Amino acid sequence: MQVTQTNGASGGQTQAPPAETSSNAAISSDFDTFLKMLTAQIQNQDPLNPIESEDYAVQLATFSSVEQQVQTNDLLKALGTQFGSMGLSQMASWIGMEARAAAPVQFDGSPIEISPNPAVGADKVELVVRDEEGNVVQREQIPKSTESFDWAGVATDGTPLPNGIYSFSVESFNNGQSLIETPAEVYAEVVEVRGVDGHSVAVLKGGAQVSTDAVSALRSPN
Repeated sequence: MQVTQTNGASGGQTQAPPAETSSNAAISSDFDTFLKMLTAQIQNQDPLNPIESEDYAVQLATFSSVEQQVQTNDLLKALGTQFGSMGLSQMASWIGMEARAAAPVQFDGSPIEISPNPAVGADKVELVVRDEEGNVVQREQIPKSTESFDWAGVATDGTPLPNGIYSFSVESFNNGQSLIETPAEVYAEVVEVRGVDGHSVAVLKGGAQVSTDAVSALRSPN
């Protein structure tokens, strides 16, 4: 039985949380329905072949199991929401930091630091640069190394590329044959951290969203 306390001085009431009240009401309604079905089953059973008492016990146990599962699911959902909020508050310090991830990044004329990942056994490696529409705007040979380097945003003829969103990949070759093309990681400023579908994502300068799990490094701005 639920008890409601009344404060005589203030006239206020202490009530159960809305979510819990709603859950309990739903379970109570289901239990009433279960009792009505059970009563109808007893009234309409064959007198010559009555339902065994063990069968009633099994039905009641099944309902109790479902009831417990509903309450457990509600509890897990509440905990997931709470942990998600805690994660966002803890990652608020990411804002203003530079995160390294394989994602499109905004170019504003300043060099972009790129971390390549050439394939093992490659004898030639090229950086492939694409614009926001996915068009290849530059392709240049780079050292066969995993060392980071700065991309200046300058075409082969020395003309600066226009400001905008660019993505980077590394294509590895051996004996003139392409082995694999993989995304290259870049450093970009984190401007926001938000929850999407129960997961935390970092929003990078330029609008790209990456899962926090996909961020391989984090550093203070240079």
